[in-house]
Amino acid sequence: MSEQNAAYLSKREQQIMEVLYARDRASANEVMEALPDSPGNATVRKLLRILEEKGQIEHVDERGVFVYLPKVKKESAAKGALNKLVQTFFGGSLRDTVATLIDSDDRNVTDAELDELRLLIEQARQRKGS
Repeated sequence: MSEQNAAYLSKREQQIMEVLYARDRASANEVMEALPDSPGNATVRKLLRILEEKGQIEHVDERGVFVYLPKVKKESAAKGALNKLVQTFFGGSLRDTVATLIDSDDRNVTDAELDELRLLIEQARQRKGS
């Protein structure tokens, strides 16, 4: 499987990953019960196999029941997904990404958040030695 296909997750695959990150581990039945719109058992099991093929999860056999666990840390998966989004929608521009988040009509950016962003920018400058 190509690296690009391994990194891409469908909406349902993302939902499954969210369940596994929230619970740390779950059987196929537990995943199925936690998903919105109750997909069928066969669908969930197929998606779990696909996620295993992509290297996102692994399973262990606990008394005859497969229990699935995230193989990729949540923080690492989040960084990968965010990087893909920034590349896809903002041409890799950090400035355009942040500007869109700050200028969004859907968000009310607080002064505290802006202060935190300023601090993060200052820390990044110090790490770069500027």
